[in-house]
Amino acid sequence: MSVRLPRRLEENMKIVGEQIKLARLRRNLSRAQVAERAMCSELTEARVEKGAPTVAIGTYLRILYALQLEDDILLLAKDDKLGKQLQDMALINRERASKK
Repeated sequence: MSVRLPRRLEENMKIVGEQIKLARLRRNLSRAQVAERAMCSELTEARVEKGAPTVAIGTYLRILYALQLEDDILLLAKDDKLGKQLQDMALINRERASKK
């Protein structure tokens, strides 16, 4: 199955893969060790390190867990600059708070 992502997303996926690979190497773990701990094949672990977009996000999470980096997933979309700007623009036009 071929998945084409916009170039910027492909580059970001490669960066994520490289960061996962570096984390594994810093811990002096083999691909086989990480794959075993993440309950996936070595081939899948290698595809994660290459930033393959066809690998399920759950696999990425299990590998992060195997590397003791599971909390890093909480950083995704944490700093939503655009969303905050849109929210602030909507607040400027409002005169009172919404009813809750």
